[in-house]
Amino acid sequence: MSLMAILLFIPACFALNMAPGPNNLLSMANAKRYGVRTACYAGIGRLVAFVGMITLAATGLATVLYTSERLFFVIKVAGGLYLLWLAYQLWTADPTDGVGEALGGKSLFQLARQEFLLAAGNPKAILIFTAFLPQFVDPAGSVWLQFFILGVLFLVLEWVAIAGYAFFGKALRHWFSHPSMRRLFNRMCAGLFGSAGVGLLLARRE
Repeated sequence: MSLMAILLFIPACFALNMAPGPNNLLSMANAKRYGVRTACYAGIGRLVAFVGMITLAATGLATVLYTSERLFFVIKVAGGLYLLWLAYQLWTADPTDGVGEALGGKSLFQLARQEFLLAAGNPKAILIFTAFLPQFVDPAGSVWLQFFILGVLFLVLEWVAIAGYAFFGKALRHWFSHPSMRRLFNRMCAGLFGSAGVGLLLARRE
């Protein structure tokens, strides 16, 4: 893998990391309610899921998972239903809950588990690691070493995205200081989660 391949990989990868997907939206919502530090720690759950996917991609198993119609169906249904469940939770959340309650609603482990399940339940994430990362791998070199380097870069940039969305969520916390505005924000996020869940349930293998 050449230096030019790495220089091409970084901006393309960062664009994927910063795309406003369900996990980034969850990070923003967690930061608004629990704070930036907690949202960033919770994002470790997402990184753990991605480490598993990168490992699968390096061993070639991710391709099998993605091309299997039955496994694709199971993953997308589980992911879609989980998104709809998160949408329901946000829609029915009590807007009078203050941020000062910190982790009174959910523990850090529960928040990290949410991030993990959301990332692991998205079959499109598997496609990223089976179709995107291999484009920058030179078959003539050590495949495992190249996947390791690309995987580490991906995870570092993903962590930057988690922090970026978390800081944005913290800014929103000050804007939505009144219960009516928090209810509006929660329901906007619920609508986005619900739309993503329905879209995932209707998705087909390309």
